[in-house]
Amino acid sequence: MHLYAIGDIHGHLGLLQAAHDLIAEDMARHGPGPVIHVGDLVDRGPDSRGVVDFLIDGIAGGKDWVVLKGNHDRMFTRFLRDPWEPELGLRAELSWLHPRLGGADTLRSYDVANAGDRPVDKVHAEARAAVPQAHVDFLTTRPVLHRAGDCIFVHAGIRPGVALEDQTETDLVWIREPFLMETASFGPLIVHGHTALDQATHYGNRLNLDSGAAYGGPLSAVVIEGREAALLSPKGRQRLMIAR
Repeated sequence: MHLYAIGDIHGHLGLLQAAHDLIAEDMARHGPGPVIHVGDLVDRGPDSRGVVDFLIDGIAGGKDWVVLKGNHDRMFTRFLRDPWEPELGLRAELSWLHPRLGGADTLRSYDVANAGDRPVDKVHAEARAAVPQAHVDFLTTRPVLHRAGDCIFVHAGIRPGVALEDQTETDLVWIREPFLMETASFGPLIVHGHTALDQATHYGNRLNLDSGAAYGGPLSAVVIEGREAALLSPKGRQRLMIAR
């Protein structure tokens, strides 16, 4: 059995399409497998709307795709519901429209301009009118955990020492520490994104796929067989060795 996974997309439709092209080439050689997207579909990149459309259309067309919810996807739908509702994983002095988070970039892809420079209530009203209900429904209903093979797929990670059924959504989409410092086995391999690195990295107990597409880096697509993973490239599979 082999699985495919794609890291944090952050509104980069072209990178997402290229990642799926690499997966299609690998499937042509090795056979089909499900594709899991680890969340953060939106924010910072130029075409969040196009990314959501692409994923909705693929699933509607019968693609064997799983799309998880990331913290940025949750912030987007929370803003549409109530722009003043606190986000549990976000520092109190920040908001989704803060330049560091990229909410204004997402709204620009829906033709809501200058969202970070205008009164929040006015931006909210325009956003509610501009974002299709199908997109809201899709993002709101994304799962936060997916189990397949020897892997658990989540956006950010899991809280060590807490049973899977007791994990909170906020941890699954936001956690960094103590998850990132944990060196013991979690049992299944935890496949995640959320914490940007220069390249996808396998740590033995977890596999981080966020290679910084939000900041000009590549979007990683990998194939996973058991607990081993290989990065997909135009030259084929490049095995990810366990970082020491």
